[in-house]
Amino acid sequence: MIVQCKPIDPVNTLNYLLKKHKIIPRLLKCKPRGVIDLLYPCNTEIKTGMQVIISEVIKEPIIRYRADPEKYYTLIMVDLDIPMKKDYLIWMVGNIQGCDVVPGQTLVPYNNLRGQEGDPVHRIVFLAYQQYLELDFYEQDIPSPDPESRANFNCAEFARKYALGNPIACNFFCALWEWGWSSLFASGEVGL
Repeated sequence: MIVQCKPIDPVNTLNYLLKKHKIIPRLLKCKPRGVIDLLYPCNTEIKTGMQVIISEVIKEPIIRYRADPEKYYTLIMVDLDIPMKKDYLIWMVGNIQGCDVVPGQTLVPYNNLRGQEGDPVHRIVFLAYQQYLELDFYEQDIPSPDPESRANFNCAEFARKYALGNPIACNFFCALWEWGWSSLFASGEVGL
């Protein structure tokens, strides 16, 4: 007897894990239709919901998602587990044509360097929004190493302000802080 297994649908897996990790309804009100593929340097491929050590995700990842090459998108990366009421903004790029992030307009430079606050495991979420047209973003400049200006970001308010609607794609991982990692940041021993 041959048994065929039903193929795993990555979007169903994503939505199941978003609920399990309470990203729905904490950050998202409805289910995204696509999955963002993430590849960090040294071939660290991120699978939805996987746990990684923070040192593996310090540098900017390669991002891929299903996109129309003629349309524009906004990518937002946030940490949900810094102890505050809103999100901690790690990275934001707008006016991405298709899914090629590099020539997009960097609104907030990638900076995953911060001391550990709160729980030792942080949910790091990537959101891709489709724009209706190329946008003029009016946002305060956020210097790369300034954690105060990245705190208390609100994805929903930002999406409303620029009429982005709901994210078309999403992914997340859980970053595990290594013992002593925070003190290395504070002392300046760790750098890009």
